Amino acid sequence: MAGGADRFLARAAERGVTPEVARFPEGTRTAEDAARAISCEVAAIVKSLVFLADDTPVLVLTSGANRVDEARLAAMLDAASVRKASASEVREATGYAIGGTPPFGLDTELRVLCDRDLTRFERVWAAAGTPTQVFGIDPATLVATSGAEVVDVTA
Repeated sequence: MAGGADRFLARAAERGVTPEVARFPEGTRTAEDAARAISCEVAAIVKSLVFLADDTPVLVLTSGANRVDEARLAAMLDAASVRKASASEVREATGYAIGGTPPFGLDTELRVLCDRDLTRFERVWAAAGTPTQVFGIDPATLVATSGAEVVDVTA
């Protein structure tokens, strides 16, 4: 594991978490790809999405089966505008590429919101720093380690 995955593992260890990372050479860039590779339902995949709320990056962890409602997110954040970050904005805000952005261990501290739907699973799967590596985690640990607020922001 090189680059993003090594950085993620080091930062996870600093938070007292030692995730077991699985590598899938065919890629886990999308929630559907990840679910197929892991053999789980798409809803158990954590999408780590960056949005810009009045130009401030916010990380939203959502179920792979859900779509973030940007108007609802804007209201929750009391923002005049919210939009999905571009690939370069995601990398700048997190230090990771789209499809490999982990839910914690980012280059900068961001406000993190977690889709309530993820909390219904015993185990969810998230990117581990690259688009080919994922790790499983129970939702309570995910929320605690990421510092996320559990919210309803999906359509």
